[in-house]
Amino acid sequence: MIAPYLQPSPRRAAVQLVNTGLPFLAVMAAMLVGLHYGILAALVLLPVGAMLLVRLFMFQHDCGHGSFFRSRSANDLLGRILGVVTLTPYSYWRDAHASHHATTGNLDRRGIGDLTTLTVAEYAARSPLRRFCYRLYRHPLLLFCLGPIWMFLIWQRIPTGNPRHNWRNWLSIVGTDAAIAVMFATLLLTFGVAPVLFSLLPVMMLGAMVGVWLFFVQHQFENAYWEPRARWDFQAAALEGASFYDLPPILNWLTGNIGFHHVHHLASRIPNYRLRECHRSNPALQVAPRLTLRDSLKCARLALWDADRRKMVSFAGQAEK
Repeated sequence: MIAPYLQPSPRRAAVQLVNTGLPFLAVMAAMLVGLHYGILAALVLLPVGAMLLVRLFMFQHDCGHGSFFRSRSANDLLGRILGVVTLTPYSYWRDAHASHHATTGNLDRRGIGDLTTLTVAEYAARSPLRRFCYRLYRHPLLLFCLGPIWMFLIWQRIPTGNPRHNWRNWLSIVGTDAAIAVMFATLLLTFGVAPVLFSLLPVMMLGAMVGVWLFFVQHQFENAYWEPRARWDFQAAALEGASFYDLPPILNWLTGNIGFHHVHHLASRIPNYRLRECHRSNPALQVAPRLTLRDSLKCARLALWDADRRKMVSFAGQAEK
C-alpha cells in the first residue's frame, strides 16, 4: 500500500530546497534592511522567516530518516548544514528521533526523544514537590515558549554521557556548536549585534516554538495511544497514536506536510512531498485521529494519560471519573 511512495525524487527535493531556501534568505535580507527603519520594521517579517525555517527543519527531518535524497551521504550532508541554522546537532538528533519512532505510545519505553508524559496513577504517587514540578513542566507557557528556547539555545549545546562511549554524540553536538559559533561570529563581525538580536535569533526562537507545538499535538491529543510493552503494536501506535493534523494548504506547505503524521510514523521513509498523496490514495490511512487547527488548541491543557478511560486528560480532568 505504501511502497509506491517510498522512493525519493531528486528533482522534487531540489525544487523544495530552492523554493524554501531562497525565500528564507530573502526574508532574512529584508529583515536586515528593515533594521535601518527601526526594530519593528525588521520584525514584521518574523513570522514568515520562522515558518520558512520550520519548513527547512522538515527537510532536515527527512534527511535524518534517509528520505529526502536517495543518497545517504547527500542526506547527511544537507542535514548537518541545516542543523547549524536550526541549532540542532543532526546526528545526535537523528538517533534520538529514531528511538522516538521505535517507542512512541509504549508506556514502558518513554523518555527517549519525546515529551515527558505521566499516567494519572504515576502523578498521584509523586510527592507534592514532584507533582508541582511536573505541573510546571507541562504548563503551556513553559512548554511552548520558554522550553523551546532552553532546548535549542542551551540543552542541545551540551554533550552528556561518557565521551569515550558516546563519542558520536559528543562529536555531533560539539561540531554543531563550533559551526554555530562561526556562523554567529561571522554575522556579528559583518553586520553587528543588531542582525543577531533582531533578525536571526528571533526567527530561530519562534521557529523552535512552532516546532515544539507541532511535535506536541501530533502525539498529545485526547484519544491518543499508549500501551504497556506487552500490548504495544507498532502499526496501532502509528495510526492511532499519531494525529492527522488537518491544516490549511499554506500551513501544510510551510510545515512540510508533517500534519500527515500518522503516515509518517507508519513509514518514515516516505518523503514529505509524498505524504499527502499517500494519505489521499489509501482510505485505510484516513481513519487516523483528525485534528483541525481549532481542535488542536484544546490539546494544550492535556497532561496525563488516564489508563482506565484510555485518553489524555488535564490536571483538572483527572478527578472527573
